[in-house]
Amino acid sequence: MARRETEPPEQETLRRWEREQAQLKANVIEEDTEEWQKDSTFAGLERVGGVDLSYVKGNDTVACASLVVLSYPELEVLYEDCQMVTVSAPYLAGYLAFREVPFLVEAAQRLQEREPGLRPQVLLVDGNGVLHHRGFGVACHLGVLTDLPCIGVAKNLLQVDGLAKDEQHKGQIRDLQMGGDVFPLRGTSGRVLGMALRSYNKSTKPIYVSVGHRTCLESAVRLVQSCCRYRIPEPIRQADIRSREYIRTHLSSPLGGTSPGPGRDNIFSTVPGSS
Repeated sequence: MARRETEPPEQETLRRWEREQAQLKANVIEEDTEEWQKDSTFAGLERVGGVDLSYVKGNDTVACASLVVLSYPELEVLYEDCQMVTVSAPYLAGYLAFREVPFLVEAAQRLQEREPGLRPQVLLVDGNGVLHHRGFGVACHLGVLTDLPCIGVAKNLLQVDGLAKDEQHKGQIRDLQMGGDVFPLRGTSGRVLGMALRSYNKSTKPIYVSVGHRTCLESAVRLVQSCCRYRIPEPIRQADIRSREYIRTHLSSPLGGTSPGPGRDNIFSTVPGSS
């Protein structure tokens, strides 16, 4: 009798993540849940968060997880948290959240413990929400686990459900004449998975906005647009800038290289008078 081969560890991980992803997806809310979302000027919204994970150059296991909170509508930084982390989960296409979200959840928990008055009312995430192979990207994952409204903002189009960077798509991009112009990302299923947004007059490249959790697409697009001083919305832009700067200043060696390991170094700060 032939011996049954053991399933490769990667396949075991994939199956476990598939189950967990499906369970979490059932909790996604694709509609506005907050009063400020229903106001045309977002009256009542005072704090917008942004998250990002920046990897050390040439190393896909050492990264800096960053969470920032900005005032709204001023978009001034009220709080920042940067922490070096070791990413041990494997990279599997469509399951990026399992590599990165745990560190972002930890950052949100630290904020709640240290400065609960600065808890963001919404999070902007560098990545996709329902615009995803199985309708549950990193912005959905983070939103469900933190129970915060979350919006996915991607720099590149994820080609799922028939969406493609073809001539039709390029033509639609050319038709975006000014900041605030959009076109829907409608898949072959007929579902609108997100919006391509020209976020900034001087940028010809759109960003791709999708629902993460506890928001409708229209509100998500309006909020992202209102947070853009440049192409990338300011909360995500600041999280990225600060995480990269943290890597440069904390991992640089005298010879210009990087130290071999991140440890659990952490910095967090608040603007005086913001708490």
